[in-house]
Amino acid sequence: MHLTWQRVCVLAALVAAALGSSTLSARPAQAAPQLPRFKVLVVHGPNLNLLGRREPQVSGTTTLDQINSRLADLARDINVDLITMQSNDEGAIVDVFQKHIDDVDAAIINGAGLSFHSVSIHDVLKAMPFPVIEVHISNLGTRDAIHQHSILTPAVRGTVTGLGWRSYTAALRAVVEIVREEKASKR
Repeated sequence: MHLTWQRVCVLAALVAAALGSSTLSARPAQAAPQLPRFKVLVVHGPNLNLLGRREPQVSGTTTLDQINSRLADLARDINVDLITMQSNDEGAIVDVFQKHIDDVDAAIINGAGLSFHSVSIHDVLKAMPFPVIEVHISNLGTRDAIHQHSILTPAVRGTVTGLGWRSYTAALRAVVEIVREEKASKR
């Protein structure tokens, strides 16, 4: 088969477009520098397995599986491994933090109802050698009196609340930036 130079150029441009390259070059493309890979623990507290069903007027209709899927997609994009768990048991939440005290770089927690009275979760969060971000889907300041004051807040680096499911993705982005900055400053 005889191809003219014009057809070769068109074919090359189509192949380059299909591969995501906007320019043709005889030089191999430089790979973008790979960011260090980190592990982040994501802990969902009591009743969050009912997201999308329980009080959708407060927490929305997004399910926990959908939140975890969005977190996984973002984690892939920013070169992070996630360890996720949901538990209705306070002791299991304390146990998972203790289990991962030395093998994760950061954590995100939505303590849900335990946020307002769990001294044991507060204490384990204070013991963590890595940054922890507290997340709440709803804006605690607009909730009823028993849902306005989280005792976990003084034990964490920061909080993200009131953004719906986006509270989780905002927290993941923030905690990864914090870890990257802290590790870079130690070099």
